[in-house]
Amino acid sequence: MADCVFCMIRDGKIPSAKVYDDERTLAFMDINPLTRGHCLVATKAHAATLYDAEVEDLKAAITTAKKVAGALRKALSPDGLNVLQANGTAAFQSVPHFHLHLIPRWTGDGKGFDWKLVPGNREEIMGTADRIRAMFG
Repeated sequence: MADCVFCMIRDGKIPSAKVYDDERTLAFMDINPLTRGHCLVATKAHAATLYDAEVEDLKAAITTAKKVAGALRKALSPDGLNVLQANGTAAFQSVPHFHLHLIPRWTGDGKGFDWKLVPGNREEIMGTADRIRAMFG
C-alpha cells in the first residue's frame, strides 16, 4: 500500500534500522521502543492484521521472530522477551500492517502490562470456549 509506513520501509522509501531481511519478512528497530532492543518483525506482503495475512507469511514471520529473538538474546542478554501482536485500534495497533513486537525484558526494568491476575467466571469461560469450538464445526 502506498501510504503504509511499513510498506515504505520495505521499499526503502523511508529510513529504518533493519536487522534482518528475507524473501517474506523484514525486521527493524522500533522507533518508539519500550526497552533497549525493541524491534519489529513485519511481513513484506501488506496485510493489515492477523485476520488478513496469508498463512505462509505468518509462518515466515514467526520463523523470523525466532531468529531475531536469538540474535537479541546473544547481543543484549535480556532476562526475558515479550512477543506482542496487536490487531485493530482497540488492541492498540498503531500501524495497520501485520507485525510482531519483540521486546527484550530485564528484571526490574519498570515496564509491564497493566493486567491483574483475577480469576474469571468459570461458567462464562466454559460457555465462551463452547462458542469458539463451534466455529470449527
